[in-house]
Amino acid sequence: MKPDVPPGTDKVEEDKIKAAAKTAEEELKNFLLSSLQMQHVVVLAGSGTSLGPITKGPSMWTLWDYCVNANPGTGDAPRTISPLAERVITEIGYDIAAEKENIEALLSRCEAYLQVRNNADVTAFITASKKVILEKCSEFIDPADANQLAAHRTFLHRLSRRRARDSRLKLFTTNYDLCFEAAAGRQGLVVLDGFSFTQPRQFDPRFFLYDIVSRPTTGDKVGTPLEGVFHIYKLHGSVNWSRKSDNEINLEPKPTSDSACLIYPAKGKYQQSYVQPHLELVSQYFSVLREPNTCLIVAGFGFNDDHLSEPILAAVRTNPHLRLIIVNPSADDLTARPKEKNKYWETLFSLAKQGEDVWLINANFGDFAERIPDLRSLTPAQRLTRDIKLLAGTK
Repeated sequence: MKPDVPPGTDKVEEDKIKAAAKTAEEELKNFLLSSLQMQHVVVLAGSGTSLGPITKGPSMWTLWDYCVNANPGTGDAPRTISPLAERVITEIGYDIAAEKENIEALLSRCEAYLQVRNNADVTAFITASKKVILEKCSEFIDPADANQLAAHRTFLHRLSRRRARDSRLKLFTTNYDLCFEAAAGRQGLVVLDGFSFTQPRQFDPRFFLYDIVSRPTTGDKVGTPLEGVFHIYKLHGSVNWSRKSDNEINLEPKPTSDSACLIYPAKGKYQQSYVQPHLELVSQYFSVLREPNTCLIVAGFGFNDDHLSEPILAAVRTNPHLRLIIVNPSADDLTARPKEKNKYWETLFSLAKQGEDVWLINANFGDFAERIPDLRSLTPAQRLTRDIKLLAGTK
């Protein structure tokens, strides 16, 4: 990425800007290299990793548009609220002017309303909205588009090529879509997702304890861990999870909106996370944040989910061996406007200024993925430096 040079800058000043940018780039590379050498590397990926003109995942406003409006997807044209949505909004007393066009808040209000009063319109609206969310989070991935998941492929390729003695990459995501799974498939990587290896594939947390090794064809030598294997934890479910009548969770290409095992975007996510399989997944999430010598990379996550944000904040304060790297293209804005940032951004930024091992990187997911150093392409000097640091016991 070329540094931004203001128009009219003279040659001397331009050279200084370029030199400073080059130095900063090298410092970032070395920082990320030392981070990847930590024993545990954990990723929390939010909806921001699926957004953008290349990946084309749906935003929360897009979900509102298709759930609420009668003429969704019409560009800048004025929207008209559908009759059903209008009746529901009036019935539950949702104030769009105050709470904005927020599908999370609207569905949360609907679910709370049904706890005290049955209403056919509200029930129908929730069912229709669930169907929209399921479709929109499934249909945007194009198997024929080689560039769509380039950032995901680069990200997984570089993070999964770690030393055999280190723990596997653990990727937690709040996304329902299959971007990471599809990217892994195209990259030839192996995903351990907590489902059995037999058909039908059923969820069983024991499979998170399994690993894959490469065994020699002859001799009695112990196998070595296979490269390119990582764990994925879908914290809010997935578009290909289906809950059966016996409460088993199976992998299916297209579950119905009634059977789909998702925690839909609503304020009640905290309570919904304490049923299986989400209970197991959140428990795994809590556990890894307490591990020593851990690097946690948070990408595309807005810190709007209390049940995921609070454990991070607690880990930063109580785990002295945790390094937190937050990647967000709006990091500068979120930390510069105190009235608009939430309490987590404010607290984490404050901890970073106090010298805690908290780092904020102002970049989108694709740019960050490109800057992750490839451990297999280090120069001899870089490998020597890395090995000396390891022998010295430094991070």
